Amino acid sequence: MTVSLPLVLVLGVIAWAAVKFLGVRIWVVVVIALFGFYLSQTFLAPAIDSGTRTGVGVINDTSR
Repeated sequence: MTVSLPLVLVLGVIAWAAVKFLGVRIWVVVVIALFGFYLSQTFLAPAIDSGTRTGVGVINDTSR
């Protein structure tokens, strides 16, 4: 069974749960999100993209 969810939705749920249950402050969530957008424009972006795709491939077991 394959479930397709947008990454923004998944990250939003994780952020909401962190604020609600772990006591993380909203400004920390905003700073982390902005830092992610900043990283996407640097030379590290291809490495992050490759690592993310590899991780998703491992989770989904697409090596078959």
